[in-house]
Amino acid sequence: MPANLTPEYRKAEAAYRRARDPREQLECLRVMLRAIPKHKGTDHLQADIKTRIKALTEELAGPKKGATRSGPPTFVHPEGAAQVALLGPPNSGKSMLHDRLTGSHAAVGPYPFTTQYAQPGMLPIEDVSIQLVDLPPVSREHPVPWIGNAVQQADGALLVVDLAHPGCLEETVTLTDLLTERKVLLDGVWPDLTGEQNDGDDPFTVHLPTLLVVAKVDLLEDPDEELAVFQDLTGLDYPVIAMSTTTGEGLEEIGPWLLERLGVVRVYTKVPGKSADLSRPFTVRVGDTVADVARLVHRDLAADLKFARLWGDGSFDGQQVGADHRVRDGDVIELHV
Repeated sequence: MPANLTPEYRKAEAAYRRARDPREQLECLRVMLRAIPKHKGTDHLQADIKTRIKALTEELAGPKKGATRSGPPTFVHPEGAAQVALLGPPNSGKSMLHDRLTGSHAAVGPYPFTTQYAQPGMLPIEDVSIQLVDLPPVSREHPVPWIGNAVQQADGALLVVDLAHPGCLEETVTLTDLLTERKVLLDGVWPDLTGEQNDGDDPFTVHLPTLLVVAKVDLLEDPDEELAVFQDLTGLDYPVIAMSTTTGEGLEEIGPWLLERLGVVRVYTKVPGKSADLSRPFTVRVGDTVADVARLVHRDLAADLKFARLWGDGSFDGQQVGADHRVRDGDVIELHV
């Protein structure tokens, strides 16, 4: 039976896809549940929505009074310019990478499954930071039932592999299969900057742009050849950075690579008659507008916004623009309400 989804439902679904804050996602889910046609053709989707509403409600409420949390948090609230998940098979070196990039002092050991819960850290790049979330290794021997929920907020992923490990091929294929079973699809395209998806897509399937990080490259005799064999046998086609936490090779490439591919746009604000605050940019994405920046400055500001004055490469100094004007990296805006 066709779903015949209403315009109100599709609008709420589109807002859910864009939302990064769990509270915004929860509100969108509630609208979706109210607006969805109630018939057998939507039974499965209704059940998915109810399940996600329950999970988000419990997570936002935190542990009950007098009780302790029975397990690790199933998501990390996004901070910084973007959130990127660190994924990998056991002992791939991702926790060491997380420590080197963020200074998180993540638990590292020569044994598998050292990481047991989601651990966030901030990777500084120029005048912004990207949040890196180290997640438990993914394998059939150590299932992570909440992994799908943990990456709901993520804008991309680093898939960390150790090509020197004999079981790397099989473990990586198993990892991608397990994630697919949990509606998490790793994609080599970085990213669709419009944020659009096909109408037929499951709204709860997470499409993660993925960078393959070849760890411990200093232990490989011929990294290029071993990488080519890995890609040929696994069929995985992701962009690649080879690095070593021991020698430092490749570490400095990761941050700038992520900043560019994620389409991060830094916008600075100023008060009329005063200089711009260039110490703390607001971060949006390619295609976002003055109204999107206004919402970051204050939640209600966008509704009262009359116009903005803009300084940047694509305009003359102080140009008056409307709320729907698309901002560029490095723009300075002065908001008028």
